[in-house]
Amino acid sequence: MLLLLLRSRLDRAQATSQRGASAMEFVIITAVLVALAAAVGLIIYNMVEGKANEIQIPDTPGGGNP
Repeated sequence: MLLLLLRSRLDRAQATSQRGASAMEFVIITAVLVALAAAVGLIIYNMVEGKANEIQIPDTPGGGNP
């Protein structure tokens, strides 16, 4: 039963070449979007890190010794 189901799915996948093209397009579009999201995330991270490094933290009163 399982072999018959797998065989029919394999035959259907091999019979239509358009499915492979649309799947490949989907993979390419997804890869481009992931790369774009990573680039935007890196830009935001660097901006936040730069601003965080500019923050002046004053010493505690009394020299910092408890």
